[in-house]
Amino acid sequence: MAERSRSRRFLPPDPRTAEPYRLTPRLALRLGILGMLTLTVFAVLLLRLWALQVLNGTEYLKAAQNNQLRTVRVQAPRGPILDRYGRVLVSNVAGTAIQVWPSNLPKDRATRIGELRRLARLVDVPYIRIARAVIRGRRDPLTPVTVKEEVGEARIDYLSERAREFPGVKVTNTFLRSYPHGDLAAHLLGYVGEINAEQLKSLKSKGYHLGDVIGQAGVEREYDGYLRGTAGVDRQRVNRFGQPRGDVEPIVPPHSGNALRLTIDLKLQAAAERALRYGIQAAHNNACYGCWAANGGAVVALDPRDGSIRALASYPTYNPSLYVGSVKQRELDAAGLTTRTAKERNYPILDRAIDASYPPGSTFKPMTGLAAMEEHLVEPYSTLPCTGSYTVAGQKFMNWDPFVSAQMTMPTALAASCDTYFYQLGYRFYGMQGVARMQKWASRFGFGVPTGVDLAPEQTGLLPTPAWRKRTFTRKTDPKEWQIDRLWKPGDSIQLAIGQKDLLVTPMQMARFYSAIANGGRLVTPHLMMDVELPSSQGQPVKVLPSKPTPAPEPTGIDAAALDVIQQGLYEATHSSLGTSTAIFGGFPVPIAGKTGTAEKVIDPGDGYPRIFDQSWWCGYGPSTDAQLVVCVVIENGGHGGTAAAPAAAKVFEQYFHANIANTTAVHSD
Repeated sequence: MAERSRSRRFLPPDPRTAEPYRLTPRLALRLGILGMLTLTVFAVLLLRLWALQVLNGTEYLKAAQNNQLRTVRVQAPRGPILDRYGRVLVSNVAGTAIQVWPSNLPKDRATRIGELRRLARLVDVPYIRIARAVIRGRRDPLTPVTVKEEVGEARIDYLSERAREFPGVKVTNTFLRSYPHGDLAAHLLGYVGEINAEQLKSLKSKGYHLGDVIGQAGVEREYDGYLRGTAGVDRQRVNRFGQPRGDVEPIVPPHSGNALRLTIDLKLQAAAERALRYGIQAAHNNACYGCWAANGGAVVALDPRDGSIRALASYPTYNPSLYVGSVKQRELDAAGLTTRTAKERNYPILDRAIDASYPPGSTFKPMTGLAAMEEHLVEPYSTLPCTGSYTVAGQKFMNWDPFVSAQMTMPTALAASCDTYFYQLGYRFYGMQGVARMQKWASRFGFGVPTGVDLAPEQTGLLPTPAWRKRTFTRKTDPKEWQIDRLWKPGDSIQLAIGQKDLLVTPMQMARFYSAIANGGRLVTPHLMMDVELPSSQGQPVKVLPSKPTPAPEPTGIDAAALDVIQQGLYEATHSSLGTSTAIFGGFPVPIAGKTGTAEKVIDPGDGYPRIFDQSWWCGYGPSTDAQLVVCVVIENGGHGGTAAAPAAAKVFEQYFHANIANTTAVHSD
């Protein structure tokens, strides 16, 4: 085979082909056309990019800055709180708030700090508070940080005119809680505030977010889930300064919270609070030992048929409006709502109706009488001596009336509040097999345990038992006398029988006990919620929503005959010649039954010298034959029950029954 001639090759020879690849004219033309197209496309793209960046760069940058989309979570208005007759207790008013978007603040640290310091001076909010809120807000960049609510027009105008100087700061509309009756019912209504970090941890799974306003106390807190509503979502175009560019576009509308109707009567609540102040002033006017220190107390008005609370008053009190909008520390200090000033103002935030405990004194005697009759320690109409004192093992226990000397039955002993009669019952309890028999009956009537009221916090009080003394007094807690103090002695049962020594109760527990006496022996659960309602609109009828039902009254198993004896004694206490509050209720047109109490309590009034002060009590119900209302009053350091607490309770009954108490005579009372 002849050797092939040498030629220029486009590609190296391929042994698999006999004919090598050659650059033909047709192939060269195609490659040239493809190259020209490629160069043309790159040239067009290059020119377009140059035009965008150089010729129109400023214009497009401005357009981009004016077309930022922001998604905003919109707080829903909280639902109103109403009394049982639909009168408004808490509502909302429109307000203006200043918010900061942490993601839009200057990136430079010095510039950012300078802006926040100027903002702090402008809105009169400490810089450190704003800075901490901004740091917390970085965890949720889509939620603004509210710096201040209730902002005046002058400051709003200032920020609007200088928006470029405050990037990330926005003025927005909001809803503020309104308490039209001031401090009325403050302890039961409570107040709202922004959710804190600890609350967010426990509530985040329930749909709560940073920046949410939630109930912090009272029914605002207890029923926040009903009141808070459902937040909405808005979208809006803004420029780089956060200024709006176009209308707000609602994505998900907010839904207002539900209306909460309470069991209280606004007028009766007002009367209870006036009565409390009246009782304190009555204590001052009596000029008894220690009555100058009367400076607080509580009133509970309860429906004994179902446990609904008609009024709940505590004094001293506070105005929930202090917590609306931006809270001012100096205002809280002045009102005694901080740890620094609370003691000197006698703890206004404390709800004394459920969160303070006192020795009940003689108001506890009906419980002792019931337990003694149930245990067959005494016959109701057999007599025991009522004397000026009672001595056991060389220890003398005094009667409140040292001059008395008479034989008394159970009803008469209750009416006259004879201490020595009940001392004897206490000693008989001590001699029983099983020393804590009296305490078992007290537990059955709700002492020493929570009442179940739909408010918090609630104290359980203290029902002392032999086991409690052993747990409490140990070598560690009482190194000098623990071997003696841990023993349950006769005096413990004797003093427990008249509601003294270690026994502590809350006014709500006492109102619950007297409700059981009034309603035939059923233990009710105190409650404030009447129902939850959809907000009415355009004249449509109110729609009641399903809610957790209140527990039905529980039978205590008390003997009806024993209960009749106690009811008779409580009626005689307000109507017989020996009754300790006959001077108050004897002339009232509605028959009232009830019991006074004067309970000794060791208190340091602030001078470093603890002394014994008398706590003034009265608990009872009316009408005596078909009770509709139980009223329980305690006046701290108020002296005798008949001279301070009983007159205060009478003012509550006056409002409820729309009747007046006749002019009272001199009171002879424990």
